[in-house]
Amino acid sequence: MEPLEELDDEELEEELLLELEEDEELLELLDEEEELEELELEEELLELEDELEELLVGVAEASLDSALVPTLFTAATL
Repeated sequence: MEPLEELDDEELEEELLLELEEDEELLELLDEEEELEELELEEELLELEDELEELLVGVAEASLDSALVPTLFTAATL
């Protein structure tokens, strides 16, 4: 960009419009980057929820198995 003193009004307006367009493009890129980060975080959260569900099912199955062992043992000894 040329020094402001050397620009006439028309050139100054053009320079400012170009800078404004560049700033708008940068803001759009930042918005897109934010959206991508949010999508990645949502995807990661869904994966963690799936893992948690699998762990809870495993705990429930193990709990059920451990509750059945004494019952089966008692039934076997009768």
